[in-house]
Amino acid sequence: MRHDWIADILAVIDSGSFARAAELRNITQSAFTRRIDAIEAQLGGPLFDRRRRPVALLPAARTLERSLRTAMQVQSGLLQEAAEVASGSGSITLACQHAISATVSPGIVRALSGAGLEPVRIRSGNRDECLVMLLSGAADLVISYAVRDTGPETGGFEERCIGHDRLMPVAHPGLSRRPDGRLSVVAYPADVFFGGLVAELWLDLPEGVLLHRRAETALTLAAYRYAVEGLAVAWLPEALVAEDIRVGRLHRVADAGPDLALEIRMIRLAGGGRERARRGWDVILDAGGPVSERLP
Repeated sequence: MRHDWIADILAVIDSGSFARAAELRNITQSAFTRRIDAIEAQLGGPLFDRRRRPVALLPAARTLERSLRTAMQVQSGLLQEAAEVASGSGSITLACQHAISATVSPGIVRALSGAGLEPVRIRSGNRDECLVMLLSGAADLVISYAVRDTGPETGGFEERCIGHDRLMPVAHPGLSRRPDGRLSVVAYPADVFFGGLVAELWLDLPEGVLLHRRAETALTLAAYRYAVEGLAVAWLPEALVAEDIRVGRLHRVADAGPDLALEIRMIRLAGGGRERARRGWDVILDAGGPVSERLP
């Protein structure tokens, strides 16, 4: 449905009067009434009970109101984004891995906002989903984990390290081994970034340490909750659990193997991409303090 049709219909619903709705829509009442008549003609029937005061949707049409408001919100957002793209204004979209959205992104948002790049839109996903958003134009920059000292992505990307972290096994202090001596753990699926890393760590467990997979999730924040609730050991970024370790909600599980050093990398399309991507890239690299002081 056309954006202006939805706006006209909602104006009547909210005001309860064609006259007041016409004022909200900055049009004369007679012209507004003709527009409503035209909308109803196109839809094939009346929407409003004109005999009631205030004017209201007919019973058969009342179920449409929620959908109309949702559509209005979505369309308004799309129109705003399209206008910003067309005008080259300052909004920027970052695709971040889920854990990074909860830990590192506030400092980055602060730096970008301070440089006039607003609004800063954060889109979360796994690493592959973030790269797809970058390639499709749905994101300007990606903020993602990578194994320290590994090479950059191939296929037309440019990367810079903007911070460091480490993946570590943590659990609630009250978690004990199973009766058979195994450690209950949270696994990640093999097709997500942390899944491959943790699977490699499990190949190098200390002698005698056996694992029991109690749960599996692709979401780092879900694994975090399982650890806090005392369900299992979870391998999580230190930036996500540092405060929990400090206050005793979690502790590092010493016999679950070594930590894995990680880098936090910013990724863009080779050549810099759109102007706002180039600006955001420079702001994050140049900000130093406002960003790095919040990185692990």
